[in-house]
Amino acid sequence: MKNQFLSQYVADNLRACQLKQLSILEEIDRICQKHRLTYWLDGGTLLGAMRHGGFIPWDDDIDLGMTLEDLQKFIEIAPSELPEGLFLQTPQSDPSSKEPIIKIRDLNSMYIESSDTFNAPYQKGLFVDIFPFIDYPSIPKSWVKKLTKGISTSYSILHAQHYYSLRAFLEFFYFSAKYGLFKGIWSVLCLLYKKDTYLSNVLINNGYGIMHRKDSVFPISEIAFEGKMFKAPANPDAYLKDLYKNYMDIPPKEKQKIHAIYIHPELMKKP
Repeated sequence: MKNQFLSQYVADNLRACQLKQLSILEEIDRICQKHRLTYWLDGGTLLGAMRHGGFIPWDDDIDLGMTLEDLQKFIEIAPSELPEGLFLQTPQSDPSSKEPIIKIRDLNSMYIESSDTFNAPYQKGLFVDIFPFIDYPSIPKSWVKKLTKGISTSYSILHAQHYYSLRAFLEFFYFSAKYGLFKGIWSVLCLLYKKDTYLSNVLINNGYGIMHRKDSVFPISEIAFEGKMFKAPANPDAYLKDLYKNYMDIPPKEKQKIHAIYIHPELMKKP
């Protein structure tokens, strides 16, 4: 049964959550501009900027895109550039984290999703997601969708928490084989087809088979988000149509859901 008191608590803390995430975004923007690294608002964050001028009213995260090359540079630079209280979370910096997504976490907060594991010691503060983008071969979208869905689903299952059973044993071998096969096919296609027209998220994060034309992303532009200017794709309209089709349509009330099941924007008051 849904706990109405907890749901109301999360809703009451949503705006404080958004503003703290905005402050993280400002730090990322500062570092990227200082070191001439390219990023752009992605996903629901770009949608919010276009449709609402800021956060989607019920959204509780920020999504950014970076080229894989620039993200690798950012990972090297960020630990020494981030202010105290912000943490670059990667599989290397926080090995108990189960997600492959790069996050900048605020350590003086807590953000819990339904998939979180309380007894695992990974950092669970409010965050901004940064997704690495790579070049895609110019192949039919149906091929991309089939391959990326198979790769991302297999990866998720192989890296999920497992319990010993015959089914888990069989699943491990099935999805290991599927992951290896689909990755191999992708590698061959990358050799056979040019990669000068499209880019998108790395395969394990692209279960929907999204592809963007490079000329809809570059050269990077700017867009207003919460009263401040941040980096955006060259053609936000085309970019968002790739993701959501009729992105200006407001979804029905039952689909306006906050991701978190618990938000605590500030654990300790600063003196």
